[in-house]
Amino acid sequence: MELHILEHRVRVLSLARQGLWLYTHPLIKLLFLPHRSRCKFFSLTETPEDYTLMVDEEGFKELPPSEFLQVADATWLVMNVSSHSGAAVQAAGVSKIARSVITPLAEHHVSVLMLSTYQTDFILVREQDLSVVIHTLAQEFDIYREVGGEPVPVDIDDSSNGFPRTQPAGPSPTVHPIQSPQNRFCVLTLDPETLPAIATTLIDVLFYSHSATKEAASSSPESSSIPFFAFSLIEGYISIVMDSETQKKFPSNLLLTSSSGELWRMVRIGGQPLGFDECGIVAQIAGPLAAADISAYYISTFNFDHALAHSMERMTCFQQIIPTTYCSATSRSLETAHV
Repeated sequence: MELHILEHRVRVLSLARQGLWLYTHPLIKLLFLPHRSRCKFFSLTETPEDYTLMVDEEGFKELPPSEFLQVADATWLVMNVSSHSGAAVQAAGVSKIARSVITPLAEHHVSVLMLSTYQTDFILVREQDLSVVIHTLAQEFDIYREVGGEPVPVDIDDSSNGFPRTQPAGPSPTVHPIQSPQNRFCVLTLDPETLPAIATTLIDVLFYSHSATKEAASSSPESSSIPFFAFSLIEGYISIVMDSETQKKFPSNLLLTSSSGELWRMVRIGGQPLGFDECGIVAQIAGPLAAADISAYYISTFNFDHALAHSMERMTCFQQIIPTTYCSATSRSLETAHV
C-alpha cells in the first residue's frame, strides 16, 4: 500500500452560527467558484454548535478576520492511502485503515483529524508531527509526498532529525460520552458540471434553513435529531453528507449514491469540545469497527467527532462494541485563536 502526503496545507476553523451572514459571500465563492479562489481543498460541515471549515491556504485567504471566526493554531497536512495501482482506497473504509494508520499514530501520540468523503478518506496530521508520522508508518507503507502534483518518494533517512526513537507514556485517559441521534444519513456525490442545478437548494439549506425546530435541536444535546450537513469540494470531487429529510429537498436525479442506497446512523463523540491535542479518539472508535469488519465514515469537526455506520444491524453491532457508550482517549486541551 502507498501513503500519499498531499500538497494541501489546511487550516481548521470554527464559524459561529450567528456570524454566518458575514461569510455568506466568501463561502458562496468557495462553494461555486473555486477557480476564482484557486482553493483545491474545501470542506464545510454544519453541526448544532457551529460550522467547521477545513480549507487550504488559498481558501483561508478568502475568510476575513472577525469575532465569529476561530482558527486552530496548527497547520494540517493531508494524507490518503492508495493501492500500488494508484487507486484511492474507497470511503467507508476508515475502519479498514485503522490498524495500519490511525492506531499506530495514536500509539506514538500523534493527533489526527479524519475527513471521509464519498470518494476516499483523508487523514489530517499537524505539520509539526510529520517526521513522527513518516517513521511510524514507513514499515507498513511506501510513502510519497506530492511536489508540483507529482508523487516523490520520501527519503526516510532525510526526515529522521529530531525523531524520538522511544515515545514517552501519555497522560491518563479521558472518557468521552457519545450520542446517537435519530437522523438517518446518506452519503452522496454529484457531477461538478451539475452543481449549478442544485445551487439554489444548497444555498437555502446552508444559509437560510434555520427554522425553530432546527434551532431547538441545536440548543438541546439530548435532542433525538441534530442538524448536520457536510459538503466538500476537494480536487474537483464533490461529497455531501445529509440526513434523509434534507435529501428530499434536492432533485433526486442529480445526486448519486451507492447502488444499495443504504442510510447511515451516526455516533457523535464528545460531551465537551475535544480540542486538537488529544491522541486516540479516532483509533478508539475505528479500531473496534475494524475488528468487527464494519465499514464506517468518520468526520472530525472543530468541537466533536462523528462516525457513521450503515444499516440497523451494523448500528446495533456498533453500539455493542463501544462499551457503555463511552470512548477513552488521551486528555488534551483546546488551542484556538480568534482572528
